[in-house]
Amino acid sequence: MSDKLSRREKWMYGSGDLGFSLTSTIIGAYFAIYLTDVIGVSPAIAALAIFVGGTWDYINDPIVGYISDRTRSRWGRRRPFLLFGALPFVLVFAVMWWRPPFTSQAALAVYYSLMYALYDTVATFAYMPYFALTPELTSDYDERTELTTTRMFFSILGSLVAFTVPLLIVGGFNPSHAGRVLLMGGIFGLISAIPLWLAFFGTHEREEFMHQEQTSVRQAVKAAWQNRPFVFGLVIFLFTWVTISIIQLILLYYIKYVVQREAQSDLIMATIFVVAMLALPLWERISRRLNKRLAYIAGIAFLMGVLLFLASLSPATSLTLLLALCVLAGIGVAAAHVLPWSIIPDAIEYGEWQTGERHEGMFYSLITLAQKIAVSVALPLALLVLNYSGYIPNSASQPATAVAGIRIIAGPIPAILLGLGILFAALYPLGRENYSEIARNLEARRKSGAAESK
Repeated sequence: MSDKLSRREKWMYGSGDLGFSLTSTIIGAYFAIYLTDVIGVSPAIAALAIFVGGTWDYINDPIVGYISDRTRSRWGRRRPFLLFGALPFVLVFAVMWWRPPFTSQAALAVYYSLMYALYDTVATFAYMPYFALTPELTSDYDERTELTTTRMFFSILGSLVAFTVPLLIVGGFNPSHAGRVLLMGGIFGLISAIPLWLAFFGTHEREEFMHQEQTSVRQAVKAAWQNRPFVFGLVIFLFTWVTISIIQLILLYYIKYVVQREAQSDLIMATIFVVAMLALPLWERISRRLNKRLAYIAGIAFLMGVLLFLASLSPATSLTLLLALCVLAGIGVAAAHVLPWSIIPDAIEYGEWQTGERHEGMFYSLITLAQKIAVSVALPLALLVLNYSGYIPNSASQPATAVAGIRIIAGPIPAILLGLGILFAALYPLGRENYSEIARNLEARRKSGAAESK
């Protein structure tokens, strides 16, 4: 099998991220405000539901990654999960948006905690094997960035749709629109199954990886933590995507209460994500000209500055200036989407070169596990900041303390997290030159092994 992928393969694989992006962005952007302003629970109860539901992934992710590594079938190790995991994934997503027939705050906290945990379980069985396909499709340093760029195009497209179309269906998050919210969940649940099947039928796994020796969970985890580029890549990814999750959570609150532009919510969010899609090739070219590490530092430093500027705006800010800053934010968001993801596969090849073993499923499970642990803590903490700042659910206006809390969550906190990501990127030890040498050695080793087996 040629290591070079056709354009069709890249686009079919990349399209798979559309379904994950739609559902995860809808949950990240609307689930908290759905709980507070439609269901009527306090931000503290919403924080509890998200924390309890999310902590299940501490166990769930490594198990699924390990199962994925050990799966053997006529379709490969990863693709069967895309074929059979799509329907449970979307059905559970739809049910998350049902309003149960009880009003007790405790009962609602239990229900939504369980639904969140169940969704995370079925979603993990679909997205974990999907992510682990990236290093198996190509080992070329720059082609991986191109493949990730294609995937991030669909990821940002999903975010764009998720931040605009659901608002048209729901028409505003208030108790009288609970039925519309459920309709939205059902529509996007069905839509999200299709990209997973496109990725299944549009990709093929490399045969040599199917025959590699299966290792224990302990060996796989040990290999991950002894892989220095992987550990640095994990931390870079972690700080970046926790920041993105916090921004998703607070964005509607920011638009509604800080700049008071709720009527233009779809325009504001569309501007950010359309620009982000258009800016993806820019960061791919910068990565090719420099390397992934330097491109990340440039893009994330740019995004930090924009977020701090946005946090200083007020209702008096003109729509023109707000949209201009959204354009700049979109450029930075593109860097945050493509570059951390493109770094991870290189570290996996480094691990195979170091140990002779591949553990894609376990490596990606540790990436998403670390992310979810951080998010399951960071998002509830953000909601608690909102709660203790005096936020009033579904209120036409908020006290000054609540507006200040929203500003802190939208600007300074993300800037600090992104700054830590830049610090670890500056120390990242794997560049294009040493990776390319590792990739050549691995290909020679694999060919030699294949010849000996014959």
